[in-house]
Amino acid sequence: MAVNIIGISGTTASGKDTVSEMLVNRHGWLFVSVSEILRDELKKRGVPIERKNLRTLSAEWRREHGLGVLVDKAVQQFHRSGGRDKYQGLVIASLRHPGEAARVQELGGRVVWTDADPKVRYQRIVDRNRGTEDHVSFDEFLAEEQAQMKPSGDEATLSLSGVKERADIFIVNDSDDIGAFKDQAEKELSKFMN
Repeated sequence: MAVNIIGISGTTASGKDTVSEMLVNRHGWLFVSVSEILRDELKKRGVPIERKNLRTLSAEWRREHGLGVLVDKAVQQFHRSGGRDKYQGLVIASLRHPGEAARVQELGGRVVWTDADPKVRYQRIVDRNRGTEDHVSFDEFLAEEQAQMKPSGDEATLSLSGVKERADIFIVNDSDDIGAFKDQAEKELSKFMN
């Protein structure tokens, strides 16, 4: 049975989770986090949940099971959770490899890229981390993001720029009005939600 699928990707603090939340709350979609799939596997293996280990595991799975393996795992979770009998569709976030974007499209879905001005996104991160020691400078933030955009190994490693190149829909989120952003995303995605 066909599944309505939207894959979400984008820059840090650009609204990926907000778009996913809109699809869940307004339209009855199931949200599956690719990061949670990886975290669960690391827990099973007794490996610390750190960015480096998440990247290593995702590359390992892509090499062993194909570049779209995380999308396939999300689809399996959708079916185990009740599938079309329970949900209107499946929203998967965050795609970090062009093979994942390609797999969403092979399954008849669409890939969404969210973005915002880097200074706006950096301020969102600062606001989220207020009161914690988890702080990076604006220059460190930009450098880390550039590292995620370009592949740094073989074809199985992360490449956000490759996902962006495959995206079907681009949504800019420079405002602090979350409701307006959800409305904008809903309008952009409405033709793909049936």
